[in-house]
Amino acid sequence: MCRYQLIIVLFLITIFGISPLLSQENASNPLAAVSNTDLRVRYFDLGSTGKVDLWADGAFMIIPQLKMKYELYYSFTDVTGTWQNGLESLHVKPLYFPVQGSLGSWNYRIAVGLEWIVEFGNEDKGIGSGSDQLAPLVGIALVKGGTVLVPLIQQYFSYNGPKVNTTAFRVIVIQSFQKDFWGKLDVKIPIEWANGNAVPMTAEIQLGKMFKPWFGTYIDGYVGIGQSRPYNWGAGLGLRFNY
Repeated sequence: MCRYQLIIVLFLITIFGISPLLSQENASNPLAAVSNTDLRVRYFDLGSTGKVDLWADGAFMIIPQLKMKYELYYSFTDVTGTWQNGLESLHVKPLYFPVQGSLGSWNYRIAVGLEWIVEFGNEDKGIGSGSDQLAPLVGIALVKGGTVLVPLIQQYFSYNGPKVNTTAFRVIVIQSFQKDFWGKLDVKIPIEWANGNAVPMTAEIQLGKMFKPWFGTYIDGYVGIGQSRPYNWGAGLGLRFNY
């Protein structure tokens, strides 16, 4: 199956496989048992250049214990000296929830998964890394009232293109407020073993509101941290559709 055919298959599964709203879990939690589609636009300051990406980010529940996440990126950038655009990458990520329960006043859900990253060969335009990758992951979602804490660890390996060997640590904190507002802090600490042990650390702050159980909007702020940061700062706007 070619890359473009895979996009069509995921689109059809999403459209025909939607079901009534599964729960009120926040879809900003990647381990939430929800079906959703987010449409996002983001700008990143890269120093002397910039980047804009359009991002379709969603998921659907196959069974209560199995979730399929997907992300598709289309980018605009002038890192080559002129503005170029094209498809960047497709991410497909099945997540299995083998165990859930409670620890005192905290509920928890454990997840294991495997992310498949396919690049579209536009690295000559400054878009993407040119590496197709596989990335197993394990994480746990801890929930207490309106607070969600999600620590994750993921290992990225390239199987095609330039070598990638990266261990990424990620911590997500989501807080729900009154009137269906929420805030999120998402800190990513990847260690690039194949790139001189560089640590391109980033942090994201998100503020959003659900206007209906099936529709919400949010804004994102991004900051790169340290000498190896992938960008200086960024900002984004998203629309969320829950099924």
